[in-house]
Amino acid sequence: MPRGLLALAIGAFGIGTTEFVIMGMLPQVAADLGVSVSAVGLLISAYAIGVVIGAPTLTALGVRFSPRQTLVALMVVFVLGNALSALAPSYETLVAARVFTALAHGSFFGVGAVAARRLVAPERATQAISLMIVGLTLANVVGVPLGTFVAQQLSWRLVFGAIAVIGLGTIAGLLAWLPSGAGERTDLRSELAAFRRPQVWLVLGVTMVGFAALFSVYSYVSPILTDLAGLPEGWVTPVLALFGVGTTVGTLAGGRLGDRFGTSFVVAGLLASAVLLAAFALLARTPAAAIVLLVLFGAVAFAMGPVVQNGVIEAARVPGGSLVSAANQAAFNLANAIGAALGALVLSLDLGYTAPMWVGAGLALAGSALAVVARRTGRREDQRVGADVRVWRETVAGRFDAAA
Repeated sequence: MPRGLLALAIGAFGIGTTEFVIMGMLPQVAADLGVSVSAVGLLISAYAIGVVIGAPTLTALGVRFSPRQTLVALMVVFVLGNALSALAPSYETLVAARVFTALAHGSFFGVGAVAARRLVAPERATQAISLMIVGLTLANVVGVPLGTFVAQQLSWRLVFGAIAVIGLGTIAGLLAWLPSGAGERTDLRSELAAFRRPQVWLVLGVTMVGFAALFSVYSYVSPILTDLAGLPEGWVTPVLALFGVGTTVGTLAGGRLGDRFGTSFVVAGLLASAVLLAAFALLARTPAAAIVLLVLFGAVAFAMGPVVQNGVIEAARVPGGSLVSAANQAAFNLANAIGAALGALVLSLDLGYTAPMWVGAGLALAGSALAVVARRTGRREDQRVGADVRVWRETVAGRFDAAA
């Protein structure tokens, strides 16, 4: 593995930890700042808003610079945001610090994916992206449980301070290991031109709809495991850690399979997700079956992440492609909001905890249909480009013969 990918993975680990660890520290933060747990829960939404705003904005500002320069600058924002979170004297300050931290999230993954592709041969592009994203999945296996433990035993402020140190380590790794030529300088006009392509919007739609299936269920995984599957509360953390292992394995497998099968793998993966969620809804009251199906679902869902990330860059057909790559991160966070909202809607109708699973199955089927359209559109585009190249070659050859 190129060491530049290791630096990107360390950054992804830090970002994943700072995003999700707040969920395990809600009581400690609330008690320290003198606010309700529900108020601290709004920090999750504030972070998501920051990601959606920052992904296109900071990426657009960085298109004139090399990916390494942009990534280092984003990590500086990340370090400052976590340091401010650790020192926040009030709830309002912590909200502002979390939004500021989140600004770097989507852009880092968007620009990082473009840089990762340049570190390997073209036929291994999806694998390279998966190795970066695996840092995010490992955050759920190691970073979040460890951060929660530190918050419970010592202080939640130490957790944010430690994450800031991870950011400093990422900066050092990027400067030492990421080649200055990884990726391409481009301009905003070229990057924006990619959004004229229908296939780009189709892939973004696949991300937004298909991954909403994941969050419609994962947002309510704790009560599903306890109230529906009947597991003791003490089992929830180990099961979520096992889920994290499944997502890590799935991400690595998706990198390899995505390079081989492309969008076809996404079509199959979303269909498999629909089947797994339907089975989960039918067998959720059997603890062993619920655990196995949840882990399998996580593995399949995350296996598609590197594939759609690489797919949207390829669909752009422009030098760079960092802006559409960052837009895909924004779409992923919109999927989070949509899935959680739809899950909350069916729960508010007293349809029970199996209802979000059926919602997820429907979203996965809809995402699979969009992926089919995206695949066909891409093939037609490839055929058109191939025809244009043949016409150009024939024209050049004819002029050459005429001159001779």
